[in-house]
Amino acid sequence: MRDLKIPNQRHPEKARRPDNAQPKKPSWIRVKAPTSDGYKKTRNIMREHNLVTVCEEAGCPNVGECWSQGHATMMIMGEVCTRACTFCNIATGKPPEALDVFEPGRVADAVKKLGLKHVVITSVDRDDILDGGAEHFAQTIRAIRRQSPDTTIEILTPDFIKCAPEVLELVVKARPDVFNHNLETVPGLYPQVRPGARYFHSLRLLQRVKELDPTMFTKSGIMVGLGEERQAVLQVMEDMRAADIDFLTIGQYLQPTPKHHKVDRFVTPEEFSSYETAAYGKGFGMVSATPLTRSSYHAGDDFARLRAARLKSMERG
Repeated sequence: MRDLKIPNQRHPEKARRPDNAQPKKPSWIRVKAPTSDGYKKTRNIMREHNLVTVCEEAGCPNVGECWSQGHATMMIMGEVCTRACTFCNIATGKPPEALDVFEPGRVADAVKKLGLKHVVITSVDRDDILDGGAEHFAQTIRAIRRQSPDTTIEILTPDFIKCAPEVLELVVKARPDVFNHNLETVPGLYPQVRPGARYFHSLRLLQRVKELDPTMFTKSGIMVGLGEERQAVLQVMEDMRAADIDFLTIGQYLQPTPKHHKVDRFVTPEEFSSYETAAYGKGFGMVSATPLTRSSYHAGDDFARLRAARLKSMERG
C-alpha cells in the first residue's frame, strides 16, 4: 500500500515537503494512491465543467475511494479563500474574480451527469462579498433541484461572520437537506488554528439554522491531533448538542505542508471509537469518528441512515 503523496492535485507545487515536517503516519492513516477508472471519470467530469473540488484543493486522503464511486465535494465561489486558517491548504488572499453566475448551472449539470443520489457543496470564504456568497449557495441548491429533484443536497458553508444576520435565511429558504458548518477544533485553539473565526459565532450559526427550520438536519465536525485535550473535545460535543446539532464528524488532522499547523499526535482508532461512544451518549443522531473521517466522507450513506432513524422515531412518537 502506497501512502498518498499528493496533498493538492490541482496545485502540485504544494506537494513538496521535507520528510521530517511531521511525525511518520501510522498504518491506520495510510491510503492508496488514486488510479481507478471511476476516479479518472469523475476527474474528467469535474474538468469538463470547469469545477473546483475541495477533495483536490484540501488534499483529502479519501479522494481515490470517493471519486472511484463518482462522489466529489464541489467547491464553489472560486479557488482563493479570504481567510488564512493554519490547517487548510486552500490558497488564501484576495479572490481575483467576481462570482461566476454560470457556476450553479455547471454544478447542477455535473451532479446530473454523475448520477449523484447525494451531493455535498462547499465553498471558500468570501469575506469580500456583501452576503458572503449566501445567495450563490441558494442559487446552486435551486439549480440542482431543477435538474436532479431526487438528489439530496448537503451544504458546508462559511460562517458569514462579516455579513448581516439575515443572509443565513437566504440559504435556509433554499431548503438544503443538510446544513453543515464545521467548528474545526476546540475553542482554546482558535487563535492558532482558525484565527479569522469565532467559536461561539459558528455555534450560534448552526443553532440559528434550527430556529429558522427545525426540520433541517444540521451537522458539524472537528479535527483532532492539533493539540487539544480530551475534556475539551467532550465539551465541544456538549456545546453542539445544546445547539441541537444532529450529526458530528471527527477526523485526524493531517498537516498539508511544513508551513501549516503541525500535527501534535496521531489519535488511535481506539480513541476515535471512544469519542464515537461518548457522542452517541450525548444524544447525536449520527456520528462518524475515525482517523480518515472528513465532512463529506460517506455523507450520503450517513444522511440516509440519519433520516431513516428520524422517520422511525416519528412513527413511534
